[in-house]
Amino acid sequence: MKTEKQLQGLKGEDMAVNLLLQKGYRILERNWRCGHLEVDIIAENDDYLVIVEVKTRKSAAFGNPEMFVDRQKQWHLIRAAIRYAKFKCVKKEIRFDIISVINCPEFQEVNHIENAFKPRW
Repeated sequence: MKTEKQLQGLKGEDMAVNLLLQKGYRILERNWRCGHLEVDIIAENDDYLVIVEVKTRKSAAFGNPEMFVDRQKQWHLIRAAIRYAKFKCVKKEIRFDIISVINCPEFQEVNHIENAFKPRW
């Protein structure tokens, strides 16, 4: 059985996928794993392969959700993107986005941050 936090995260990912679909992205993978590395959503548009980290919180009381994608998490996403690109022979430029979700009973807010960080290839 999933915990409340896991269910909250899944709902946030569903909201993120819906937003990306509305914007015309194609969803290639959800919760893609390679060893201990995981990417919440891998999507693409005409120009980019987009690696998406989804952060969901019940409130912004301790800061906006995107603030919790630290350098270590960024490094894991970069490593996962490299592995995915090699595995799938990706030729497009890779972009790293964050989708920040606040999902509380009073309101829901979904914020798509394109180019949230850039790797130092």
